[in-house]
Amino acid sequence: MRLAFAGTPDFARVALQHLHAAGHEIALVLTQPDRPAGRGMKLHASSVKQFALEQGLPIAQPRSLRLDGKYPDDAAAARAALLAAHAEAIVVAAYGLILPQWVLDTMGADAPCRPKLGTDPSGGSAAHAMASVGVHKLGCFNIHASILPRWRGAAPIQRAIEAGDVETGVTIMQMDAGLDTGNMLLAHTTEILASDTTGSLQERLAVLGARLMLLALEVASVNALKPIAQQAQGVTYAHKIDKMEAAIDWAQDAAQIARRVRAFNPAPGATAMLQGETLKIWRAQALAQPAPAGTPAGSVVAVSAEGIVVAALDSMLIITELQRPGAKRLSVAEFLRGFDLQPGMVFEKSSS
Repeated sequence: MRLAFAGTPDFARVALQHLHAAGHEIALVLTQPDRPAGRGMKLHASSVKQFALEQGLPIAQPRSLRLDGKYPDDAAAARAALLAAHAEAIVVAAYGLILPQWVLDTMGADAPCRPKLGTDPSGGSAAHAMASVGVHKLGCFNIHASILPRWRGAAPIQRAIEAGDVETGVTIMQMDAGLDTGNMLLAHTTEILASDTTGSLQERLAVLGARLMLLALEVASVNALKPIAQQAQGVTYAHKIDKMEAAIDWAQDAAQIARRVRAFNPAPGATAMLQGETLKIWRAQALAQPAPAGTPAGSVVAVSAEGIVVAALDSMLIITELQRPGAKRLSVAEFLRGFDLQPGMVFEKSSS
């Protein structure tokens, strides 16, 4: 099938790789503009762009797709590229830009279709002959990392872990003008493990989403998809992660803090102040026992090579992996070799 693809991070790259490997013709790749990153703040291409370059796929990087927005020239160029691609469908995965109505209209069933190459009944070359029937437009498909309508929005994986959900999944959705409100085409659930971080769960969901998208395209090719409207009940919104959320509030429940540490791993990383340094807390686990009576939240209760035990609102949690500014992630045993941490010290909420 001839496809356009829109995506940016690793989650999207996995889908693009699977589509390409399966033999689908990728006529256009839309991805976010290069962004500054790293200590030198040099421009870096998105994970999707890197793969597209490796495979020689055509790329467009508009700053916006809104024809009436801040970058109308970018949007107009993207529109021309999409029209010229003559794609039968567009697959979207974690693109980062909202598709405006003109994209939906371009890819809709009523949009003009490219002619399909066929056999010239007069005996001419197939390369120059055109069948009278055009290629059927299938619309815009979205690979969404939740079971809709739960966790519509930008950060479904992080919010599912943060909320303590025991399962999540992937939904293949037919896109419409709303925010993740389109009809569901396929869905598959998976367990959220107690050890899952956003990074580990995202890896599994990326592969699941790619495979589910391939199945959806296969079913769509024989017009056998059965769209299902989303339920009106149970709608939740996965708002974009704000860096300020990364600061640990030690007055919260230990279990809630531990979930947030997992949800913000690998980005933006949960943070806390200790002895004037902003540390990143990468792994922590809630403990069943309460803190000693009268222990302020954030106080270090015990220190060993196995972990740093800290008092929270209702109980305690044990930190097992953390990081000093400009240094590497370290196990507690490694961390303690260069940091004199003693019981009675107090973790404070960082300003992030």
